[in-house]
Amino acid sequence: MVDAIPKGVGSLVPYLCVRGAMKAIEFYRAAFGAELVSMMPMGEGLVGHADLRIGSSRLYLADEMPGWGAVQSPKALKGTTTNIHLWVEDCDATFAQALAAGAKVAMPLTDQFWGDRYGMLTDPFGHMWAISTHKEDLTEEEMMRRGDEAMAHMAQTDLKPTAKTKKKVMASGAEVEEPLKEKPLKKDKAAKKAEKAARKAEKAAHKAQKKAKDRESKKDKKGQKESKH
Repeated sequence: MVDAIPKGVGSLVPYLCVRGAMKAIEFYRAAFGAELVSMMPMGEGLVGHADLRIGSSRLYLADEMPGWGAVQSPKALKGTTTNIHLWVEDCDATFAQALAAGAKVAMPLTDQFWGDRYGMLTDPFGHMWAISTHKEDLTEEEMMRRGDEAMAHMAQTDLKPTAKTKKKVMASGAEVEEPLKEKPLKKDKAAKKAEKAARKAEKAAHKAQKKAKDRESKKDKKGQKESKH
């Protein structure tokens, strides 16, 4: 009897639309240790269907083919609507391996309030990957308390101005963000003109005050002379 669901395949399998499927297969091999189970090649170096095994799960992918269907790759959409959650034994090692293969950091690895160490990467084809290792078993109450604390901290952080950053390419080829040195704001021409006019007016006011004082002083001296006579 034929199995309705193939052996070794879960009931739900992510299916990626990729621009450059052959390169994507090589990337997933290098980044996540993917194994190619099967592939259906098409003309002009395209892939009609590929079945990959990553850990205990399967991942399907195919080249973007506008003439064949409505599904588009992240490159065409200039973004993605989902992320692929990958559980691993050592997320730090997997994160570093994926960065070395060409992924970029979307969210740095952090020990999260829900008990996982978790971070996010963008692969060279525009797909988002959440890499996670479970670290703590928490009760619902503990998770709620930590969640409230984390949200309160985020709210306070959001009130502070965010630092400007620039991209720096590491020796591994990975891109990271580092703070930019603050530069003094350049004043526009109108502001400079207004400041110049204000300084000029201030000098004129001082000059007028000095003249008035000189006149008053002269009057006082004249009055004193007249009183003597």
